[in-house]
Amino acid sequence: MAAVLLSLFSAINAQTSSTDQVRLIRKDAEQKVEIRVNGELFTAYYFPGDLAKPVLYPIKSVAGNDLTRGFPLDPRPGERIDHPHHVGHWFNYGDVNGLDFWNNSDAIPAEKKSGYGTIRHRGVKSMIEKGNRAELEVETDWLAPNGEILLKETTRFVFISEGKKRSIERMTTLSAQNQPVSLKDNKEGMFAIRVARELEHPSDKPELFTDANGIATLVPSLNNEGVTGKYLSSAGKIGDDVWGTRGTWVNLSGEIKGEKVAIAILDHPSNPGYPTYWHARGYGLFAANSLGQKALSGGKDELNFGLKAGESVTFRYKILIHSGTSFTDELLHMEFGAFSKK
Repeated sequence: MAAVLLSLFSAINAQTSSTDQVRLIRKDAEQKVEIRVNGELFTAYYFPGDLAKPVLYPIKSVAGNDLTRGFPLDPRPGERIDHPHHVGHWFNYGDVNGLDFWNNSDAIPAEKKSGYGTIRHRGVKSMIEKGNRAELEVETDWLAPNGEILLKETTRFVFISEGKKRSIERMTTLSAQNQPVSLKDNKEGMFAIRVARELEHPSDKPELFTDANGIATLVPSLNNEGVTGKYLSSAGKIGDDVWGTRGTWVNLSGEIKGEKVAIAILDHPSNPGYPTYWHARGYGLFAANSLGQKALSGGKDELNFGLKAGESVTFRYKILIHSGTSFTDELLHMEFGAFSKK
């Protein structure tokens, strides 16, 4: 059986990888860098001034279907319009020296903005194209409301296309500047995707979710036609039971316009708090929260991570996307094993 699985794993990794071409197209006037596979949009690193952080948006499947929610940038009929800070893929946290970077958006009233932090794009460091692989390195600043830089961020994205499988690796280094930086345990974090309506879990009742600032958001029940999402974790947790549990990976599978798709997020053993807790909600939030242990474990674990002035930490994750079928847990264990050795 192991030999058969290894053969399947090798076959998936080999699918037309030599013919796929990944290109980076810089569009400074539009405040983005597009990532295209064989000329078609895969995703874009997007950093407009009216967002509270840079994002990857949208993220598309091999067939060109949107895997990420459109709202608030490009609302689509029938999708949810809750949590306006959930945009594409992003990386931030709910408590950085007491400031909330996670929940910040243009929905926050001006009189409350003093409690929120903002991440600003500062520049593209490098762009490298290598056939079916491309690398993008960028710099950002994590800013307090008074403009003080708490953290400098350097992130390297690696985009790979291999036939029906695509991947995004993210390596983010955070460096404390002139003062210590505390990232106290908080459920709002940190490596996240807000998925399309079709990849949510079917739900039959409205739910109320409260953030770390005590602000409640109602997530209403909607028409479940075409809603097919299902979580599965490396620990064997299924559906909503994934939330608040640890695992090395979680896979979200479903179907969009007749295309079977799967999105998996892989943790890395070098990350603080490994193996991560999962902040994965049935309404479409899919997040790995490496630092929010107390909030996500019900007080069983506690981390309260911090950096001294001048110290740095690196977080590493991988997004896997497959079209046509879902990943099996055996194949994901193999993918994780290969990723963990990098």
